[in-house]
Amino acid sequence: HVWPGYEFMFLARKMGWLTADEATLVETGSATESLQALGDGKVIGAALTLDETLRGIQMGVPLSVVLLFDVSTGGDALMARPHIPDLAGLKGARIGVEATGLGALMLASILQKAGLSRREVHVVDVPVDAHLKVWNAGAVDAIVSYDPVLKRIQAAGGVRLFDSREIPNKIFDVLAVHREHAAGYRRQLTRLIRAHFLGLRAWQVNPVDTAYRLSQRLGVKAEEVGELYRGLDLPDLLFNRHMLTPPHPLLSNAATEIATITGLPTSLITDSLFTPDYLPVDVE
Repeated sequence: HVWPGYEFMFLARKMGWLTADEATLVETGSATESLQALGDGKVIGAALTLDETLRGIQMGVPLSVVLLFDVSTGGDALMARPHIPDLAGLKGARIGVEATGLGALMLASILQKAGLSRREVHVVDVPVDAHLKVWNAGAVDAIVSYDPVLKRIQAAGGVRLFDSREIPNKIFDVLAVHREHAAGYRRQLTRLIRAHFLGLRAWQVNPVDTAYRLSQRLGVKAEEVGELYRGLDLPDLLFNRHMLTPPHPLLSNAATEIATITGLPTSLITDSLFTPDYLPVDVE
């Protein structure tokens, strides 16, 4: 689904750096839909957050993280109506959240900081592709969302009360693949990951031209693309290799904390959760 950190794969496809015989990018409307496609066996991998990956494993899909797309540093946020001045003001409010996606982690963190229990708010399950619609319809008082939808909600009057900067090293966007099928697609996965890094390099080296190429799918003007990436850290190949190579303490610790916050069993976190085996040797 559309998220700035995933878009370098689509840029690579557009530029011919990723061909149809190497990978088919299946577009979905939300993380919930991506998880469903994994569960139904329609895809062997998906772009998800780390907490969504754990939910996929809990659903019975054995997943391994083979790539870190980004770390959210403000790109995910809680937007509220102007009459809600602070987090304490959420008591009794209707909060839109994608319950099987990132929203569950964000909501748990928000309620913890606000000193509220889940019983003190009204949670409305809304997939990301319906966020703007329910906001404009007045069906929620606040909503947990992310770019590029976040920018549209802000333009429609939303006020940012909380974002991913307040939970550092918790929201990792990753490529998660079906552990039992991945080895049979080793060459294709490595080419896909290489294509992502080629797209990332294009953005870093020539951001003006690349912004025009990214803007159509992101649904913003080319001059606004840079704003979407200000809330993201974008790990390179070297950092990916460092993070995904055992014992990967930062990721394992983050996964454990995420599981604790969201009520998922920590037994989901095993040695096979992260692997560098599909990373390319270089990006040349």
